[in-house]
Amino acid sequence: MTTILAHYDALIAAGELRSDPEQRAAAERLDALQRELEAVPPRGSLLWRITGRKPDAPRGVYLWGAVGRGKSMLMDLFYDALHIQRKRRVHFHAFMLDVHARMREVRKSESGDPIPLVAAALAENVRCLAFDEMVVNNSADAMILSRLFTALVDRGVTVVATSNRPPQDLYKDGLNREHFLPFIALIEQRLDILGLNGPTDYRRDRLGDGARWFVPADDAASAALSAAFFRLTDYPPEDRAHVPSLDLDVGGGRTLHVPKALKGVAVFSFKRLCGAARGAADYLAVAQQFHTVIIVGIPRMGPENRNEAARFVTLVDALYEYKVKLLASAAAEPDALYVAGDGAFEFERTASRLAEMQSDAYLALGHGQDDAA
Repeated sequence: MTTILAHYDALIAAGELRSDPEQRAAAERLDALQRELEAVPPRGSLLWRITGRKPDAPRGVYLWGAVGRGKSMLMDLFYDALHIQRKRRVHFHAFMLDVHARMREVRKSESGDPIPLVAAALAENVRCLAFDEMVVNNSADAMILSRLFTALVDRGVTVVATSNRPPQDLYKDGLNREHFLPFIALIEQRLDILGLNGPTDYRRDRLGDGARWFVPADDAASAALSAAFFRLTDYPPEDRAHVPSLDLDVGGGRTLHVPKALKGVAVFSFKRLCGAARGAADYLAVAQQFHTVIIVGIPRMGPENRNEAARFVTLVDALYEYKVKLLASAAAEPDALYVAGDGAFEFERTASRLAEMQSDAYLALGHGQDDAA
């Protein structure tokens, strides 16, 4: 059985990764956690019957660091190598949407605090819960996290998480943050915290030093964007027909189909994102879920496209707020996309943001990281 550390060392030997002491320390810790989780007797085993209780959950891991330092890569290696049945990997935002939906269902039939029932249901099917990009952006999440995760850990769930921020900076300056502080204390008490801030920004390397805004939106631009997608996701181009898609929950019982969605990278056509009746909630869901968005076929717009232009402004605002990396093919440079029509003057700010989003300073920011972080 191959371990995460064996995979990691093979990548170093092949020259796909560069030597990084912090990365290796994280790989060693995850390797130890893999062994601990796999050594726990299966549910219903003799040990469970003799002791009358579940075995204690192994201590979890919290990996944090700057963008592109290998957090998701290590999570990939760990999750793929972990041979247990009850494991789940999920983007943190999607997990919290699921939790709130479960809480609403419980409240329909039960009085009192729904969190213990929700935690019990989650723990029934999961021993290891792996989160990509833990970030807390709203008070509704912040108010329940401490009780939810205390209940999960007490029920034997081991948590592994990645984040751009150290625990003490989660929900920084958030509303009623004092209610969130017990969650930070829980992370510090129940998870090993490891920093990944080595010298190599692999995601920035994969974005490359070339163009990220392609004009015109022709076959050459589509080919360049396709190549960028496969670089960013490590997906084999020869298997392009099987790239996963996703129906993204955008709230209110609605979904947005993402034709290509893998490892935090999403591909959309402009028509799909801005040609239909979409609003801020839809675009915020996209910005929260994906660290990189590729948009194909942005047209030059005029008075007859004012609705599409208004939606595009809202989309760019959401992507900018969450520091999402944007690659696109378009009929014109940003400042020439919408020069006449309702809101054309206001569009100048969008054009300015699009230009800033191509800068090295912007590209160096982590997903969801605000300017003060």
